[in-house]
Amino acid sequence: MFKRRDPLPIWRSVGHALWPRTGWRRAAIYVKHRLRRLPDTPEKIARGVFAGVVTTFTPFYGLHFVLAVILAFVMRGNVMAALLGTFFGNPLTYVPIGIVSLNLGHWMLGTEFQGEVDDGIFAKFAGAGEDFFWNAWYAVQGHPVDWTATRVFFHDVFWPWLIGGLVPGIMAGLACYTVAVPLVAAYQRRRRGNLKKKLDDIRRKAAESAAAKKAAKRGRTAD
Repeated sequence: MFKRRDPLPIWRSVGHALWPRTGWRRAAIYVKHRLRRLPDTPEKIARGVFAGVVTTFTPFYGLHFVLAVILAFVMRGNVMAALLGTFFGNPLTYVPIGIVSLNLGHWMLGTEFQGEVDDGIFAKFAGAGEDFFWNAWYAVQGHPVDWTATRVFFHDVFWPWLIGGLVPGIMAGLACYTVAVPLVAAYQRRRRGNLKKKLDDIRRKAAESAAAKKAAKRGRTAD
């Protein structure tokens, strides 16, 4: 029911993921409007945004939505705001997030990244994925397996990224929380004011219409 009538080619789907058809500026404006219109308190919405932003600094790619929902639930934040907050992580920010998190994590752990960060990180992601896929298949068949690539990925990428991403993730989340609370509160006050004004106008027009009908009825009675 919700599928496209004409499916997009793979290359266009990838292109839209890297650069939305309406541009990242329009996408950011859409997220901003959606956040402001959520039916919840500004604090709960901001906590949801915090949860979504923090998860984008973790190496759990493919699970950011799930982690954001869990964290928002624990923090009693708005779940939809958490999902929208994950848009902080996108193809334009993932590379700097990864580089900063990895370097900071290795510094905090007292270790060093083996190889060039900008090249080796993708190779180690791919190596761990290939290692896990084929090793799982061989393990099911009872063959001996070698998890070297997975161990290298865990110690050289995953664990340092997870540790190093906490600090910038929390800082970015707090910054977004600080901005979201007054922004959402101001929008909700303005929206309540507009709704009250519309309701007052409806009541005034109804009262004027009722008064006009009464006047017309009195005029017909007098005649």
